[in-house]
Amino acid sequence: MTSSVPRRLARLVALGRVGIGCTALIAPTLMTRPWIGDAAESVDARLLARTMGGRDLALGLGSLRALGIEDAEALPWIALAGMADAVDATVTLVAFRRLPRLTRWVILASTVGAAVASLQMALALGLDGTDHRRVDPPVTKAMPLD
Repeated sequence: MTSSVPRRLARLVALGRVGIGCTALIAPTLMTRPWIGDAAESVDARLLARTMGGRDLALGLGSLRALGIEDAEALPWIALAGMADAVDATVTLVAFRRLPRLTRWVILASTVGAAVASLQMALALGLDGTDHRRVDPPVTKAMPLD
């Protein structure tokens, strides 16, 4: 897989995350109804959906910004976004039997898929053979101009 493929995928996932974040902020029940069913209509569920929307918006914008700089900058953003998706998948699995029957498999598949995709993108971007550690230039003493 060439470096451009994971970068393009990472950019698409980040754009999707921005879209999900904005949607959750503006129309929270649209995002939560498939996940939690009729409970999405409650004030509490809408509040929680908006906070999650803020998380996704921040992770998406951070990933896009970092991808515009260099792969090393993007690695932590992509990995953290994948971690958030892995947590979403885990809590979905824990509550699986109580979730709406028609959509719970779609939600579980999408959260697991997003977590796996983020991990694969982070690995692909980090294993390009480049040393991504930050190395500060050596400090040199100024020579007097006599």
